[in-house]
Amino acid sequence: MIKIEESLTNSLARFNFMLRNEDITVECINNYNGFSLLGENYGPFEKGKRYKLKLFIAIIFIQNDVLRIAPSSKCDNIDVQRYAISERDDTKLIITNDNFFLNRIKEFKDFLEIEINKNYKPKIDLDRYNSYASNIIDSRLLKLLKLAKAEISLDDEKRLTIPEKLFYKILNKNISKWRAFFLTA
Repeated sequence: MIKIEESLTNSLARFNFMLRNEDITVECINNYNGFSLLGENYGPFEKGKRYKLKLFIAIIFIQNDVLRIAPSSKCDNIDVQRYAISERDDTKLIITNDNFFLNRIKEFKDFLEIEINKNYKPKIDLDRYNSYASNIIDSRLLKLLKLAKAEISLDDEKRLTIPEKLFYKILNKNISKWRAFFLTA
């Protein structure tokens, strides 16, 4: 029998797709009359007001200086630094309220790049963002490797994001097979 498995990369990309379909709070920075596309209306947007949009729709308006991520939804180098320090200082995985936390870090880097390209923020912010994001990924990866050597507790499972749960299953299965190969006669 042939076993069909989806590649890890495809699964992770699907999680990014799920994130892009979530609502996000944005703030209007320039008035815009709006438009209609395939029966859906986008706008009008009034400067200073906040709106909830799907992330994939908001991206278009952010790129064109109509909207920006509202402070309540942002994920910039300061937020990533805070998470990186928390993750570094705790021996267990930090519990996040966002199952797509790592995907959000990946996707929101684009918004920071837009702000840098428009000279709203200095380039050093992107360097810091990349450094802190790398620290978070590496710290969580090391903790995942430790967890994958054994069965995961309910408490530890609650600390995993959705992409980490998938990765844990793959790691746990393969580590078990690898250990069994060398430890059995």
